Amino acid sequence: MENSVTQNGIATVLSNQSTDSSSVRPEIVVQVVDLKPVGNRYTFNANDGKMKIKAMLPATFRSDIISGKIQNLGLIRLLDYTANDIPGKSEEKYLLVTKCEAVAPPLDAEIKAEIKASTGIMLKSKQEFVAKSASQIINEQRANAAPAARMAITRRVHPLVSLNPYQGSWTIKVRVTNKAVMRTYKNARGEGCVFNVELTDEEGTQIQATMFNAAARKFYDTFQMGKVYYISRGSLKLANKQFKTVQNDYEMTLNENSEVEEARSEEMFIPETKFNFVPIDELGAYVNQKELIDVIGVVQSVSPTMSIRRKNDNEMIPKRDITLADETKKTVVVSLWNDLATGLGQELLDMADNYPIIAIKSLKVGDFQGVSLSTVSRSNVVINPDSPEAAKLKSWYDSEGKETSMSTIGSGISSSANNGSRSMYSDRVCLSHFTSNPSLGEEKPVFFSTRAYISFIKPDQTMWYRACKTCNKKVTEAMDSGYWCEGCQKKDEECSLRYIMAVKASDSTGEAWCFAFNDEAEKIIGCTADELNKLKSSEEGEANEFQTKLKEATWSSHLFRVSVSKQEYNSEKRQRITVKGVSPIDFAAETRLLLQDISKNKTSQ
Repeated sequence: MENSVTQNGIATVLSNQSTDSSSVRPEIVVQVVDLKPVGNRYTFNANDGKMKIKAMLPATFRSDIISGKIQNLGLIRLLDYTANDIPGKSEEKYLLVTKCEAVAPPLDAEIKAEIKASTGIMLKSKQEFVAKSASQIINEQRANAAPAARMAITRRVHPLVSLNPYQGSWTIKVRVTNKAVMRTYKNARGEGCVFNVELTDEEGTQIQATMFNAAARKFYDTFQMGKVYYISRGSLKLANKQFKTVQNDYEMTLNENSEVEEARSEEMFIPETKFNFVPIDELGAYVNQKELIDVIGVVQSVSPTMSIRRKNDNEMIPKRDITLADETKKTVVVSLWNDLATGLGQELLDMADNYPIIAIKSLKVGDFQGVSLSTVSRSNVVINPDSPEAAKLKSWYDSEGKETSMSTIGSGISSSANNGSRSMYSDRVCLSHFTSNPSLGEEKPVFFSTRAYISFIKPDQTMWYRACKTCNKKVTEAMDSGYWCEGCQKKDEECSLRYIMAVKASDSTGEAWCFAFNDEAEKIIGCTADELNKLKSSEEGEANEFQTKLKEATWSSHLFRVSVSKQEYNSEKRQRITVKGVSPIDFAAETRLLLQDISKNKTSQ
């Protein structure tokens, strides 16, 4: 057999595979293109001059690749292999090569379709190819390679997904996708400096690397945005969820002895952007948390560019709001800032009539108007991405989404942040969390969300106070007639009643007394304090309307946002639970919350 690629070899393989998977596989000669390590395996494109197909070599071929027997742009003969479907892409296949032999050393260039296979390719003999020992080949490659390339030759490159804190030596090849500024700090151990970078490998996996003091000063100028580096001799630990900015269970620390070398002469790569989409109707659980989220949606509207003055330096920065919708039939407003507002925002405005699909990575979830999203410096926006999620969303919107009535994601969430408001589905606890922790709220009020029933409302308590109709502050009766407001410094002939009442809440873990003020109490009772007072004034006999109204309010389930604080009463500090928000039960969201808890429990077990 000639030492040349087999004409139409790949087409023959695929044809045999589709007609009869048990047929004898033809031995074909192909050129190895784009050979690179992925974990403990190697991938490449098999090229027959007219057609290419993705292929994979298992770890058993590592010695042949390290020794240089199998090299990029070289020729190999495939002796045993199988054609498999690529996950998620059923129409595409790849070859898993289990047996092959080297035919020829690297050619000067990749074989193109213009080269006729009939003319053949003149190659060195096989004997001449294997004349040098493996150690000679490696030493020659080391001598001619750049420092970063030498690191790649001497150590196998590991994908980020394979790293863990208990692993020995490793080398990674990553691109810097975000670089923070150098910060100084001061604590009990003294002063220092720190900075971090976000690193992404070819598969799209990310990790945050942090450097302190001497290491920070050593590598700060070394790391440049967008460049690719080989890194080794770092350490890993479990990521602090409070400060992590990427989706990875671990974070990396580099010290003075770590090795960081730019991959100057190596083949560069563009990381594949991996998304972990959160449905719009589940965004409430992430309100005001440090964790950044990814979202995909159909663009419903795009606002003009506006200028916002930044508080810390009074600089005017551009902003543009876009409204997204998804299959949950909910919409959310996303604020684009700086270049995203002027550049990409204008592009979206021009194509808004076509309702494009956009995927956005790394968004901050805020509580403006209930729930809102905002881009940060590391946010990445992809318009009409080529992904199964985008195709599914596009199909839904074209078939039924256009005619569907959408509602904003904001029910059950207060827009006020100064009272600790967050989603009714975040930091959820049971009532026993309060009763079993008497020290809660000692230093300052703490906030939680809970779901409970109103089990008892004491009918003979003072449920309201007389309030000024202007400022809602407490008023006193004037000497002659009417009511005097100390806050407004004026007298009014009339006043209004505002709730201030205690209710007992119960759930499966226990019960607790809670205090509710006017707006929250109105949602619990179902009427205003003035209306309830009229019912109480006209009570007749035992079965009066006032008592009936209180009974109707009991054993009703609500979502509560509460604050827990310490108040002194008769020289004794007592725990006080105050209702800050009341919302009806969203049973769909409750079901998703339960499913998440079940999934977490299964994972932990």
